[in-house]
Amino acid sequence: MSSRQPLLVVGDVLLDRDLAGDASRLAPDAPAPVVEVADDRSRPGGAGLAAALAARAGREVTLVTALGDDPASEQVRRQLRPVLRLVELPLTGTLPEKTRVLAGGRPLVRFDRGGGTPGEAGPDVAAALDAARAVLVADYGRGTARAVAGHLADAARRGPLVWDPHPRGGQPVPGARLVTPNAAEARTLTGDDARSLHADAARGSRLAAHWRAAAVAVTLGARGALLARAGGDSPMLVPAPYRATGDPCGAGDCFAATAAAALADGALPEEAVQRAVTEATSFVAAGGAGSPALWDGPSPADHTPPRDADPFALARSVRARGGTVIATGGCFDLLHAGHVGLLESARRIGDCLIVCLNSDASVARLKGPGRPLTRLDDRMRVLAGLGCVDAVAVFDEDSPVNLLRRLRPDVWVKGGDYTVDTLPEAATVQEWGGQALVLPYLDGRSTTALARRAARSATGRPRARS
Repeated sequence: MSSRQPLLVVGDVLLDRDLAGDASRLAPDAPAPVVEVADDRSRPGGAGLAAALAARAGREVTLVTALGDDPASEQVRRQLRPVLRLVELPLTGTLPEKTRVLAGGRPLVRFDRGGGTPGEAGPDVAAALDAARAVLVADYGRGTARAVAGHLADAARRGPLVWDPHPRGGQPVPGARLVTPNAAEARTLTGDDARSLHADAARGSRLAAHWRAAAVAVTLGARGALLARAGGDSPMLVPAPYRATGDPCGAGDCFAATAAAALADGALPEEAVQRAVTEATSFVAAGGAGSPALWDGPSPADHTPPRDADPFALARSVRARGGTVIATGGCFDLLHAGHVGLLESARRIGDCLIVCLNSDASVARLKGPGRPLTRLDDRMRVLAGLGCVDAVAVFDEDSPVNLLRRLRPDVWVKGGDYTVDTLPEAATVQEWGGQALVLPYLDGRSTTALARRAARSATGRPRARS
């Protein structure tokens, strides 16, 4: 669908704050790490984040939420008003604030403070809810959804309504098109702690029947999501398109916002969940809710990364967390056991593996007539399907040096038919302090040998003994 339909978001806004830095020593008075704070960022969280994500692609979004007169509420207003329409319920008390302390990109501790009670909906809130044709409820258990539950029940009868639930929140209104608990929430809501895909699907089906929802999508983090309906018929697993290494904070909001937007535009629940899984994966790979680009730069949905994973965004994200970026390269014309062993070993060295892949024209120049045997799109898909490969980047030259200067990996890896001294890319990666390594390679495996055996089999010629 090319036309973006308006979306109404209802729910609890929080103020999220990240204090980020490095911890290299312990405090002298206690065995506690000392974090040297290098960055202090605050941003809307909860329903505010979900609404902002829905609005960043140019969609008209209205957010119904409870805000007060406290500084946290004022900061949320300043950040949200430029991107969406705010319709407020009164808030008695203060807006909840969640502060994370991160060391090396990893959460060390979180402090929660504040909290208030939403008041009654005024005429402007009622008018916005009654006019809504597509609704996302981002329930964080703080009372906003409960305060307008009657209006939400009416909205579910008029058009698609997506409900992102919380164990401390109210039940979704009957008729919701899609409800999106994560796996832990589904276990809490059902009182069933079994851990398996079968159990996740069964819980989704039970919840769909209990809530009288058309469908339930149980989100599974890095594994994707399970779409289930009442009765347990044909649950659908939607796997993540690749393994994202990044901050998962806010991924559930991204999933729910994407699914609601897709349903608003006329997508089926299956299509909505597939888009939501893909977008949430890209969101995590780009740094999650804590990424400065989320508020200061273009929308993650504005880029079109190759094969879903943007290798450059991935490399930046991993480096920002203090991780190690690994890269390797080659034609990978016919993927064989030698390739897989090399890639698996390379991935274990660091925090992500990016494969620099020769284009079809590059392979033809290097390997001669008849090559490549496998076209670029298929080679990319096979590589991206390996669990050890996080992203694929294509280069058209004979050498990946220009691509490497853009990626700036910490380690460049090749198979054992090279030595470090003879690696042509070794000098390039040293320009930014990177390192070239040679890993063991399974002997006797090569694309050329595979192609020759296939040719002999096709002609019926006997295979030479080895």
